[in-house]
Amino acid sequence: MTKVSFCGISGSGMSALAQVLKAKGFDVSGSDRSFDQGKDGLSKKALEDIGVHIFAQDGSSIKPDTDFLYVSTAVEETIPDVKKALELGITIKKRSDLLAEIFNSYPKSVAVGGTSGKTTLTAMIGYILDTLGQKPLVINGGLLKNYIEQKGIPNVILNDGDICVAEADESDGSIEKYKAYIGIVNNITLDHKSIEELQKIFDDFIKKSKFGIVNLDCAHSKVLLQNENVKTFSITNQAADVFIHNIKPLKDGLSYTLRGKTFRLNLIGAFNASNAAAAILACEILGIDAFEAAKALEGFLGTKRRLDLIGQKGGITVIDDFAHNPDKVKASVSALRDYDGRLIIMFQPHGFSPMRLMGRQIIDSFAATFQKDDILLMPEIFYAGGSVNKDISSKDLIDYALSLGLNALFFNTRDEVRQYILKEAKQGDRIVIMGARDNTLPDFCRDILEGLK
Repeated sequence: MTKVSFCGISGSGMSALAQVLKAKGFDVSGSDRSFDQGKDGLSKKALEDIGVHIFAQDGSSIKPDTDFLYVSTAVEETIPDVKKALELGITIKKRSDLLAEIFNSYPKSVAVGGTSGKTTLTAMIGYILDTLGQKPLVINGGLLKNYIEQKGIPNVILNDGDICVAEADESDGSIEKYKAYIGIVNNITLDHKSIEELQKIFDDFIKKSKFGIVNLDCAHSKVLLQNENVKTFSITNQAADVFIHNIKPLKDGLSYTLRGKTFRLNLIGAFNASNAAAAILACEILGIDAFEAAKALEGFLGTKRRLDLIGQKGGITVIDDFAHNPDKVKASVSALRDYDGRLIIMFQPHGFSPMRLMGRQIIDSFAATFQKDDILLMPEIFYAGGSVNKDISSKDLIDYALSLGLNALFFNTRDEVRQYILKEAKQGDRIVIMGARDNTLPDFCRDILEGLK
């Protein structure tokens, strides 16, 4: 039996792959400093419940007979597990290499790329295929609400068919490793790289795919349309291969028209309509009737941390959201604008390098969507460890927000943000916690909800 270990197994990408290898019969172990700090207890228990062995991150998970140690791109050689593997001569592989190996082994592989919406779109495609009996393996970066009750962590759908659906990450260059049957570019917006860099990356990605799917509504994606293997989706242009329209608010969701027939979604926001159009097109290429795919989506509940309603208390709503780049921030706030109430948003920036690249553009997105009574709160930039140049602060971004006329406040710590929110919030407010790469943010949302009077 192949014996493997994962360093940083609590991360969404690592935990998903650990579950896939466990299901394939591997002996799987792992460690994570979050577990050592007493965090992410539910994830730890979920992994242990399916037979994954969890160790302290002190090198003890690495044994002489360990075949491979899997690490993320952020892991450094000073970490005890990595040092132990190097001492024992054990092969160390990147998480992205493992994902590509699994993905490329499937004859019908669907790689979901783009700078926004990958997690939700991956989940939509996977849910449609699973609901309609296609038995896909789905590897996702978020928690799938429809699968919360399954054993393990619900960021995978484990099946034994011939279809694999997975996110394709452009931020670390791993998207170049995929040879997809269907390659999707949901959109191209500023994120970890410049627009020009992203256009080149995604063009190469589409060229290597048998079928390409491109968003006809995205201006930066139009350079991809020159590829002969491309099909398109849209919520504004009838020329697209899949076009859905006629958005009408309903009590329990939104209704859309596809080729003269109506279906309904449970998710708000034009960006989710766009995700649905892309998912329907992908499934149609796989041989599923487009409207049958659309009707299957009526049961889709979404993913955790995407405008995720945590709860309500005293007329105040608490929402958790993963928005972390300019496009995601603008999309989320725009969707929230469809409903009444002041917004109190805590945005936790993720990483010093991303904030140097796009911090001001994120503030511009808030400025474009905020109303005069809305409040933006920001703690210091989230630091996940490793070597980094800390030459930018959240305070710099708040100063820029103030120069644009926003109600904006900087706090040294997140606890100070919590105390401010509990003091300031009143009936009718929506408290929104935004940020990426920090698994403790949902717990922070629940702490706020519990603290409300």
